[in-house]
Amino acid sequence: MLIERTYDIAFVADQALREKQVQQNYRPVIAVHKWFARRPGTLFRSVLLSEFVDRPLPESFYSSNNLGPLLVADPFMGGGTPLLEANRVGCNVMGWDINPMAFWVVRQELAQLDLSSYREAAESLRAELRTSVGPLYLTQCAECGSVDADVKYFIWVKTQVCDSCGGEISLFPRYLLAEDKRHVANVFICSICGTLNESRTRAELGKCRTCGSGLREPGPAVRNRCACPHCGRPNRYPDPAGGPPRHRLVAIEYHCPRCRDAHQGRFFKKPDASDLAKLGQADEAWASSAKEYVPDDLIPPGDETDRLLRWGYRTYSDLFSARQLLGLQRICALISVVPDPPVREALATNLSDLLRYQNMLCRYDTMALKSQDVFSVHGFPVSLVQCESNLIGIRNPSGLNIGSGGWSNILDKYLKAKEYCQHPFETRLENGGKRVVPVPGEWIGAANGRTQDRQATVSCADATAVVLPEGTLDAVLTDPPYSANVQYAELMDFCYVWLRRLLAGVEPCFASSTTRNSHELTVNQSMKRDLTHFAEGLSSVFVRMARALKPGAPLVFTFHHNQIMPYCAVAVSLLDSGMVASAALPCPAEMTGSIHIRGTGSSIVDSVFVCRSTGRMPRRWLADSPASLAELVASELVQLEAARVKPTKGDARCIISGHLTRLAVWHLRDGWNREAATVNRLEAVKRWIDSFGGVPSVENELARAKPLVHVRLCGSVREGEANYGEGDADLPF
Repeated sequence: MLIERTYDIAFVADQALREKQVQQNYRPVIAVHKWFARRPGTLFRSVLLSEFVDRPLPESFYSSNNLGPLLVADPFMGGGTPLLEANRVGCNVMGWDINPMAFWVVRQELAQLDLSSYREAAESLRAELRTSVGPLYLTQCAECGSVDADVKYFIWVKTQVCDSCGGEISLFPRYLLAEDKRHVANVFICSICGTLNESRTRAELGKCRTCGSGLREPGPAVRNRCACPHCGRPNRYPDPAGGPPRHRLVAIEYHCPRCRDAHQGRFFKKPDASDLAKLGQADEAWASSAKEYVPDDLIPPGDETDRLLRWGYRTYSDLFSARQLLGLQRICALISVVPDPPVREALATNLSDLLRYQNMLCRYDTMALKSQDVFSVHGFPVSLVQCESNLIGIRNPSGLNIGSGGWSNILDKYLKAKEYCQHPFETRLENGGKRVVPVPGEWIGAANGRTQDRQATVSCADATAVVLPEGTLDAVLTDPPYSANVQYAELMDFCYVWLRRLLAGVEPCFASSTTRNSHELTVNQSMKRDLTHFAEGLSSVFVRMARALKPGAPLVFTFHHNQIMPYCAVAVSLLDSGMVASAALPCPAEMTGSIHIRGTGSSIVDSVFVCRSTGRMPRRWLADSPASLAELVASELVQLEAARVKPTKGDARCIISGHLTRLAVWHLRDGWNREAATVNRLEAVKRWIDSFGGVPSVENELARAKPLVHVRLCGSVREGEANYGEGDADLPF
């Protein structure tokens, strides 16, 4: 079987799109630790089964498979998705990543763990937290007067000192705290006295119930300017010379178990004297506390971290409140004395993942009424209103979590992740509903007490320097960096500076003070890594992987970008390796509603490149004009639409770019000079794409192109259409 013939675009797109909507439900293993831009596990499962299983994909997908002893490698393992899917179906796997956090995350995903011992240690830690810092997360219920209500979220606004009169300025972008989507009314903060007021409409807000002032939604902070409420003078923000931003506690959302059943909607309150006194208690406790696990590392300049520096943050510890630092230090101290190494390492991983919710960069989602973790976008957003979650977490009498961002939330997700590794499943759409399909016989891990263990070797290493024996790999599956799209090292340093203190001496790759590396394959202006660097690094890896693959074995990778030049770097890398891109298949890989791409017009669709040193491909795929390529793209859009994908212009543009890359490799491979300067090789690819007409010419033809296939989906199984490419004469290469 070959991917080019058996890969089912509509079926895979349907699986991938549903997975990406709630990826943690379809692939719970990803909850081991945050990683960025994870591609759908269903995609890589489909690729493996399309290549190596002699059954229709919709049939093999929900069945148990064992592809051992195939050897599959991933030179850019990141969060580990390709390796996990290959390992799950019995393959031996090898993976490398230059980032020590990637290495650690994948190692923990594959690690065997006694869940009973882990649960006991994690719950013991939570119980100790409730004793030591729990009182700092209690508030008095404004309805029944109970003093044991659990705070879900503390809401803070940034403040600044007026450069004219010295008065305090609260930098409110707006006074809306909560919308009426998940609460009985809209909640507004009074701009004069700070009282929380509810309104059934956002058109006529009325007056504050305490001071009588007119309520309003827009705040005074607009476009980096805010007028002082005391003297009226406009002040610019941020003010990096003034140090890290200061914050003022302005609202609390809480949970009161005593009167919850009789209460409609959420519980909100203005902080009272007791709440403010607890801030002082946290400050005093932190001032006298040990600080051995709290990083005081300076935040280095960078494409993403420059935003933090512009706001006056200087060290990573500046990004946390005293209450958060007190609790995080305590968690680290408790983890450090856990005697069982696997359990201790699992808890350390939990601490690292918890950090993304326990910091003063998190925002409060006024519609969903929950905390947005710092990495809800692939950067360091610094907003004017911040959200501090309950560190411990809140559970109802049934044991279910209330709210997000606490230790109990992380614990439950981790348990589900590791249980999934022992008993993986798929989720099937049937009769309009979802059915979980257990897949007995498959499992994830290097060892699992089974009769036949698998080789699973992961390394913190630069894939451009990896040396493998020739002709030993059965497949390479990977998701390489997408040029400058995600600055992995700058973002992961946020967790790494904590984890390395907790894991001192455990792993040699944690010796460095940062995960940043000059050889990382991301375009990064701060580190003077340009597209030439990206192309040269990708080329070095592809050359090594091509040499290690068995003749005709596939190198499969995903890619998408809004600009054509990064695709040129991909083409150069393939040409240097001597491999042919025999297919570029579309697959949704992002959520349309993802915060980091919502409203940007960015594509949610990747090109899945299938590359081989020798093989066959349908002749029709070798389009010779923009019009014929537009017909091919139109056919793929039809298949995506059958899978409930609604392709945008951005999606079509990325699909076109993938095919142009594939065609450029085909036409330039004879006589390709890999010894030429990299800029010249990049320009050679760009010239060929321009001579074909480039993306615009295919876009122009797309409006009148006639799709060559028609397809419909019944549940999760495609009906009524021959395999993509069937009926074409094969073209050998």
